[in-house]
Parts: sequence; C-alpha cells; structure tokens
Amino acid sequence: MARPTVTFLGGVREIGGNKILLDDGGDRLLFDFGRSFSARYEEFYVNFLQPRSTSYLKDLLEFDLLPREPGLYAEELLDGTGLAYEPPRVSGIFVSHPHMDHVQYLELLDPRIPVHVGPITRSVLEVMDTTSPGFSPGEKEWRVFRDRTPVKIGGLEVVPFPVDHSVPGAYGFLVHTSEGCVVYTGDFRQHGPRAPETEAFLAAAARERPIALLTEGTRLGPDPRRNFSEAEVRTEVDSVLRASHDLAFTTCYPRDLDRLTSLYHAARSSGREFVVSFKSAALLTEMAAHRLPGVPVPGESPGLAVYLRPKKTYFKWERPFLDGALDARSVQQGGAQRLLQLDLAQFPEMIDLRPARGSPFIHSMSEPFSEEDVDHDVLLHWLDHFGLGYHQLHASGHCSGRELVDLVRAMAPATVFPIHTEHPAALERAGRPTVLPDLGTSYRLGPDGAVPRD
Repeated sequence: MARPTVTFLGGVREIGGNKILLDDGGDRLLFDFGRSFSARYEEFYVNFLQPRSTSYLKDLLEFDLLPREPGLYAEELLDGTGLAYEPPRVSGIFVSHPHMDHVQYLELLDPRIPVHVGPITRSVLEVMDTTSPGFSPGEKEWRVFRDRTPVKIGGLEVVPFPVDHSVPGAYGFLVHTSEGCVVYTGDFRQHGPRAPETEAFLAAAARERPIALLTEGTRLGPDPRRNFSEAEVRTEVDSVLRASHDLAFTTCYPRDLDRLTSLYHAARSSGREFVVSFKSAALLTEMAAHRLPGVPVPGESPGLAVYLRPKKTYFKWERPFLDGALDARSVQQGGAQRLLQLDLAQFPEMIDLRPARGSPFIHSMSEPFSEEDVDHDVLLHWLDHFGLGYHQLHASGHCSGRELVDLVRAMAPATVFPIHTEHPAALERAGRPTVLPDLGTSYRLGPDGAVPRD
C-alpha cells in the first residue's frame, strides 16, 4: 500500500501562506489556503498595485503566487489561466484559524469543496466578510465541527483541538492516516488566556506518537522581543493608565479578542471607559452569542462605548452602533475617563481630539523589526507631533523559539516539518529528524521517517 503524502503548496520559508495537501490512498484534504506576506508577493504587488478583481486568480497564477493544482479552483475563475477545469480533487478543507495568511484565498476554491471550521471561526469569518473590504470567502458548503470530535472523511480521521492564539477560533489538528497520526499545529501559543487548551492539544498529540509534526515556527531564529504573556500585558496597561490623568490611546489588531478584553478590563480598573472602533464593536457583538468569559458586549457591558468617526455615509453594518456613539468632542471632554482605540488609518482623528502633550499611547501590536518599517515611522511622526508617550505592550500570538524546541523534544515525532517560518533550520536543534520542505514537493510519511516522493 502506498504511504500517505504531504505536499506544501505554501508556507515554505515564509511567514503565512499556509496551504497543505494531505493524500492517503486518494483521500485528499487541504489544511488552510491563505495569502503569503513574503517578499516574493511584494516583488509584483505592493500598496495600490494589486491583482485585478476581475481576474484575481489569473493575476496571482501569472507569478506563481498560487499553486497550479488541478481540481482546486472555481470554474468561473479559470478563464485565461491555462488551467482547464476539473471536478474537485480534494474532499475538504480544514481551516485552522481566521487570519488572512490562512484564509484569504478561500474565495478562489471550487464551491463544491466542503470547508470545515469551528463555530467561533465561522462567526469571525462572517464578521470579516461584512467589515473587511477585499475579503470574502464566497459561497461555500460550510461544515462546522465540534471541539475534539473526530471528522471522518474517507480513510482519514481529523480531530480538531482548540488552541490559544491571537484570534478567537484557532485550532490544531490530529489527522489519523493509514500509517499513523499526522499533527498540524496551525498557529498557536502557550502564554495566552487559553494556554491550557494548547497544552491539552500538545499532550494529546504526544500520546499519538506522531509520524509527522507540521508545526509553525514564526519565532524561530532571531527574536529580540520580550515574551510578554497576556496577563503581563494587562498588568502593564493597568500601570500606564493609572499613572496618567489624560485621555489615553491604544491600537491593537482588530480581531485580537483577548487584547480587546484585556484593554477593556484595564480601562475599567482605572476608572475609564473603553471606546472602540466600529469594526471592534462588530466583532464583540458577534462573539456575544458564544458567551466567552470576560468578553465585553456593546450595549450591555458597562464602560464600553463606540467611537463615532465622522463620515459622509455609514455602512449598513455600522449603523446599529450610531446611537450612543461618542464623537471627538465627547471623547475629548471625557479626558482621563477614557481609553480610545485608534488604528493607524484613524490617526487624523487626533487633529480634532487635540490630546494633551504627554498623553499615553499604548501600541499593543508586534514590535517593528526593520529599519524599513514605513508604517511605524509614520506612527512615530504622529506621536511626536502631538507629544504622546509611546508604550510598547504586546503578547505575541506565537510560541517562542525555545518553547518550540522544547515541545518537539517532548512530542518526539518521527519527522518534523517546520513551516510558517523564515528560519526552518533553527528547529533542527530539537534533535528530531527534520525535513526543511521544498515548495510543491510531496513527502511520503511513515513511522520510520519521511522521504520525497519520486
């Protein structure tokens, strides 16, 4: 019998872009189908120069930014690509979590391919579809799985485990094949509020004595950041807010539910109202149905308000938040009683808000790691102009390199495939057989190791 194979159609020597194809005796599954944020993409598309909406797939395939895989894409998108339409050659796709580098290209897939997601993942994708211009997963056959409940597809069995990450609805997967268990981590961390879920996933994976571990390695290699936990971020934000008697500002990833929750409770503990953007209000409202502990809800939770940005026209999804929303004058008058979420694109609001010099700005996102980080330079120009105090307080959504090495040693897989990293060789120090995968190469898997398929 032929051994199962894994083929990496993306996520190789780059951060993101995960597209993993697992084949066992003709039963074929995809895991994630996201956009690459590598330098390769920016060789052709940058800023306002982007693929045409009328020939999106064609423009990406032109530069091999997507795999030329038959039986994968929607028929109506193939015109001019050189690929002939074939019925789906995969039986399903499993989504690890709703970040663009894992889901952005779902819309290009044949709608007859079922998409398996967790319930919270599905809710976040719905919010993204509504509030994020340029993203839509398209019409899909959605199949919502339950945590830790096996999903049987042909001869393959997939068990989804919730894990801790910087977006709600993140999963790792145990895949039972004819030769043994294959583990795909998705993106995960061990220092957030759901760290016990990550530990449960890793423990379950270790018990399977996996034939292959497909692990993200975002923070392998040089990593100068401090490894803040989410609890430490909360403590530090508390300290900053208590030390100030002025209006405070913060910026964070719009779908980092843990961070929004931490900022809300920090604001409340310092006697402040947390004023969020329309986009964050939409996410918090959607999450209310899942009854997640501690997560605030617009219109229900005390000390939570929505910022009213002046616009000529408000989108339909923004209109439910208009009543009671606070404009710049109201926020300004509140001063020390408020913490305002303000993303970089919304910085012109400071011109109306006129913050006092020395007002704190909490940058609760990843640190800049390049002297060419133009966005960060622009941010600093604005803070300098208004005399704001800069505070870098962020907990990464990924394990540190040391944590990854330790967990690989503990799990002891037959073979390790480091993906979602620019430094895959750094995981070799874990002392397990490690394959640095090549893009598009298929590897045969077994308990005695992995070899490229002829």
